[in-house]
Amino acid sequence: MAKGGRGSILIMRSAFAVFLLFATVSSAQTGPGSKHPFTAHDWAILHSARAAAVSPDGKDILYQVSFGGEKGPTNHEWHLIHPDGTDPRKLELSQDFHPAGFTPDGHALYGTYKINDLMQFAVFPVESLKARLTPSVAVLLPAGVQSVVASPDGSRYSILADPRTPEPPSKVHTVVEPQQTSLYVVNADGTGGKWWCQDLKNIADGAIAWSPDSTSLAVGSQTPKIGFHYVHSFIDVCSASGSRRVAELSNSTTGIAFVNGGKDIAFLSTTTSVLTPDHLWTVPVSGGEPKDVTPKLEGSAESIAADAHGNVWVLVNRGVQNEIDSFRDNELNLAYRWPDGITQGLPIFSEYVSAAPQLAFTVADPQHSANVAAPQADGLHKITHEGDDDIAKIDLGTVRRVHWTSKQGIPLEGIVTFPAAYQEGRKYPFLVLPHGGPEANDLLGLDPFARTIAGFGYVVLQPEYRGSTGYGTEFLDAIYQHFGDRAFQDVDSATDYAIAQGWADPNRLAIFGWSAGGFMTSWTVTQTGRYRAAIEGAGITDWGSFMWTSDVQQIDYDQRWPARDPEAFRKFSAVDFADKVTTPLLIEHGDADRRVPTYQGQEFYEALAAQGKTVRFVTYPGSPHFPVLWEQRLDVFREIEAWLKKYNP
Repeated sequence: MAKGGRGSILIMRSAFAVFLLFATVSSAQTGPGSKHPFTAHDWAILHSARAAAVSPDGKDILYQVSFGGEKGPTNHEWHLIHPDGTDPRKLELSQDFHPAGFTPDGHALYGTYKINDLMQFAVFPVESLKARLTPSVAVLLPAGVQSVVASPDGSRYSILADPRTPEPPSKVHTVVEPQQTSLYVVNADGTGGKWWCQDLKNIADGAIAWSPDSTSLAVGSQTPKIGFHYVHSFIDVCSASGSRRVAELSNSTTGIAFVNGGKDIAFLSTTTSVLTPDHLWTVPVSGGEPKDVTPKLEGSAESIAADAHGNVWVLVNRGVQNEIDSFRDNELNLAYRWPDGITQGLPIFSEYVSAAPQLAFTVADPQHSANVAAPQADGLHKITHEGDDDIAKIDLGTVRRVHWTSKQGIPLEGIVTFPAAYQEGRKYPFLVLPHGGPEANDLLGLDPFARTIAGFGYVVLQPEYRGSTGYGTEFLDAIYQHFGDRAFQDVDSATDYAIAQGWADPNRLAIFGWSAGGFMTSWTVTQTGRYRAAIEGAGITDWGSFMWTSDVQQIDYDQRWPARDPEAFRKFSAVDFADKVTTPLLIEHGDADRRVPTYQGQEFYEALAAQGKTVRFVTYPGSPHFPVLWEQRLDVFREIEAWLKKYNP
C-alpha cells in the first residue's frame, strides 16, 4: 500500500513500480528455439534500464541497468550512452556508490557512498571510477545522508540528513523516537558545510528545490508519524540566514519547485481525506494562501520538477497510462507520452544553468522491460534495448486496457493479461489481482505478477477500484472509510466482467494481492465464497492495531481514533470475520515487515486455523514488506503456483 510523498505509504505506490522488483516462478519450458510462457528463468535474466542523470554538455546520459538472479539482492550496473543511442559504455562503479548526477564540468559524478555502514556524500572523478579510487570529495555526517541536490550555479550541494548523533549500535536495546530530517549545505569542494534552517526538522523526502539564483531553497515539511494523529504540511523558503514560513496546509504535500520565474512555489497536494497528493498547487514566494491551479484535473498529478532553464515538468496519471505535462502560465499541457505504455517518473536533466537542455526518460510497455528514451524531432525514441533479446524468446500473450460498469453503476477500468496461445471463446482459470496502495494504480508496463500468473495458464485482470489514482479527486476520495465495501465491490465486479466476457471459467476463480491488495484478498474471502483459491501477501487483517503499528502514517483509511470508535475499524477487519471464510487461503509475509507488521498475518492465520479453515502461513526470514532476496522472491511464486494447482486446478 502506498501514499505518495507524505510518508504514509505501504510499499506498493504503483503496482507496476513494485512488481518490477518481484521475482516470478518457473513453469514448464518448451522445446529449443520455440517461444515459451514467462518463467522464473526469464525474469531472473531479464535486464531493465533507468535514466539517472544527464551530463552538463548534454552529450551523455547516465543510466542504471538492473537484473536479478537465482539468489541474493538485485544487481545494478551503471552505463553511459549518447542521446542518439550511440557509444554505449559501462562504468565500473562500486556497488556502494549511488550516483545522483554530474558535477558542473561533467568530469565527475556526485552521489552517496557507503562509509562505515552509513551512506555519505561523495564525488568521484569519472576517470578514476574504473580504478575504484577513493572519492575526491567526501562529507561525513553523524547519521549519514539521505539525498543530495546540486545548486543551479554548481557552487553548492544541499543534503538531507538526520542532524542527531545516533546511539552506537547495540544488541541490547533500540530507542524508538520520531524521525528527523534537516538540511545541510556544503560547498562544491566539500568545505564550508553547515546546517541551514535548523528549525526545520521534518523535511519530506524529495521536497527541496533550489531557487533560480542558487541563494535559497524551497522546502516542504510534514508532521511526523509519532506524536501526531493528523497531517499538516509546511512550505518554507530556507537560506543561510534562516527560514521563512510561506504556507501551511492541513493536508499532505509532495514535490516542490520554483515556478513562474521564481515568483511562485509549486507543489502537489490534495483536498481529499485520503491524503494522497493529486493536484498541482502554487503559493507566492512572498507567502499567502495556497491555490489549487488544477481543480478540474481529470487524472492525478504524481510528481513535479523544474529544470534550471525554467521548464516545469509534471507527471500526470490518466487511468492506466500517464504522460509528462509542461506547466506554464498556470496551465498543464501535454509534452511527452510513450505510445501504448508509460514513462516511469519525470524526465531526467542536468540541474545547472550552464547545461544543455537535454532530457532523458525511462519508458516501458507490456511487451518490453523498462528502457531509456530521449526526445527527437518526432517524439521520444528508445535508445537502450535491455531485455529485448530475452523477451523475443517469450510468448508474453496479449494485454488489453478494458472498461466496464459495476452493478453499482461505477465506470471502471482495468488491465487484462491473457495467457500465451489464448483462444477466443475458451474459458480459462481466472485470477483477479487488486493493486497495492490503495491510492495507486496499475500501469501499462511489463508486470511480472500478472505475466507470471498468466504463464500458469490464467487470464488475469487488474481492476482500478475506487481509491485508485488517475481518475480524478472524486474517484480517489471515494475509498475513505469505504475500503471494505466500495473498493471490494469494484474488485469483485472485475470478476463479474471477466465471466461475462467469456474469459473466465466461473468454476475456477482465484484472487491474489499484496499489501493493500492483500487486505482486499483477506477481506474478500470473508464476504464471498465464489473464489476457489486465494493468496494474501502482507495484508492488513486487523485495522485497529494496524493504525498505530505500521511504520508510517495510515490515517488516510479512517481518521477516527481506534480506541474511541473501535467498531469503525472492526467492521472491515478480516480477523473478526474468520468464521465466514470458506476459501482455501495462502498467507505470505516478511517476518521483518514494518509497513504491515507480521503479526497481522499471524493473527489471521491462527484465527482461521483454530476454526478448522484451510490455510497456510509462510514467512520469509529477515524480509521487509516484500522480500529483497531473489531466492525468497522466487519462493513466493512457487508457493502461489502450488496453491493454485492444488485448490483451483
